[in-house]
Amino acid sequence: MENVEITDVAAEGNALARVDDMVVFIPFGAPGDVADVKLDRKKKNYAEGHIEKLVAASAMREEPRCSHFTVCGGCRWQHLPYEFQLKCKQKQVQDALQRIAKVPFPELSPILGSETIWQYRNKMEYTFSSKMWLTFDQLRSGEEFPDRRAAGFHIPGGFDKVLDIDKCYLQHDLGNRIRLFIKDFGKRNDLEFYDIRANHGFLRTLMIRIADTGEVMVVMSVGEDDKARIESLMSAIAAEFPEITSLFYVVNTKLNDSMNDLEPVLYKGKPYIEEDMEGLRFRIGPKSFYQTNSRQAYRLYSVARDFAGLTGDELVYDLYTGTGTIACFIARNARKVVGIEYVPEAIEDAKVNASANGLDNTDFYAGDMKDVLNAAFIEEHGRPDVMIVDPPRAGMHDDVVKVILAAEPEKIVYVSCNPATQARDVALLHEKYDLKAVQPVDMFPHTQHVENVILLEKRV
Repeated sequence: MENVEITDVAAEGNALARVDDMVVFIPFGAPGDVADVKLDRKKKNYAEGHIEKLVAASAMREEPRCSHFTVCGGCRWQHLPYEFQLKCKQKQVQDALQRIAKVPFPELSPILGSETIWQYRNKMEYTFSSKMWLTFDQLRSGEEFPDRRAAGFHIPGGFDKVLDIDKCYLQHDLGNRIRLFIKDFGKRNDLEFYDIRANHGFLRTLMIRIADTGEVMVVMSVGEDDKARIESLMSAIAAEFPEITSLFYVVNTKLNDSMNDLEPVLYKGKPYIEEDMEGLRFRIGPKSFYQTNSRQAYRLYSVARDFAGLTGDELVYDLYTGTGTIACFIARNARKVVGIEYVPEAIEDAKVNASANGLDNTDFYAGDMKDVLNAAFIEEHGRPDVMIVDPPRAGMHDDVVKVILAAEPEKIVYVSCNPATQARDVALLHEKYDLKAVQPVDMFPHTQHVENVILLEKRV
């Protein structure tokens, strides 16, 4: 289709155009673009396509910083001004409440933008591959690529397609230097890069955490329990980067990259790194969950605490507590905090975090939320005055919603990374609760993702 005018942005970070009666979703477009678009998929009322030729660029377009833009898939909005990104995220929250929740809600507070829009991530994960994904430009060039060893990111929708990354701007540049050093060391020392389809090879995955405190954790995953090669690699990393404070390796011979059921081995340094938040220290191990934008996490949790309006006398339930970051953050303002989380290791971290910060008014319990949180649990531990919920993207199970409605806390503070499922749950909770405040928070600049905090109060 020629001379298609792109008019808006849509779900999943795509741009949107209307041609006759058909909506066309187009990645990496900008409102105001005029482009020749090739359709990749066509349904009755909509189509998906990509820009073959940009006829006239939108006035709002900015030059993407990253050379991997449009291929990596990680930062789909690099070409859009940050203020416009924030406007789109605010609208995403508003639309979800209007279309899905369909309950009365107050005017949204202006979205809290990230003070840092580059190098804001404290955690990055990379994959090593023996068969680098070749871009369309590389294929068209006619050039030969005899060495296809790569260290980078999976292409969206392709478990075995790894794009080699030169430089990522989402984490401190130390992360790039560590990845490139290991990649080069592997090539110089004939360490086999992992073949994802054949499931063999030595260099497999790499996780790098860089805390705002300056502490650095590196977890190197290898696909073979070869002690000599492990020692050679780990000693080289330790010597090259003395700033690494926690250096681990894990041997993974499974058919997937998950290390939840594996035991990381501490090679050098401390078994954890720490983040600081209002004087609280949070210990983060190789398996721990922590919000990946540390500074925005503080703003997110501050909103949740403000919405809770704690006076010091409240019993608070923190559902989906993770490693207890929110629970510990609000404990000094509450009589008691009870945290529940599915992952047992996370609960152990939560207990350690509470103890390390001298908080003796927290209790943590592990188990599936819909099984742990029931009438008997509430009878034993007390009816909460406030519930803080921070579920995964899928939102809350219907059984959990029913227990919350039966428990009837005075306030519910709902933190979500998915405004659509949050809006769905708000509609269910509307049986007894009114929506009183809405505060979007941007945790991930240059992506379409947005966090949202809402306050629900029990109807009198």
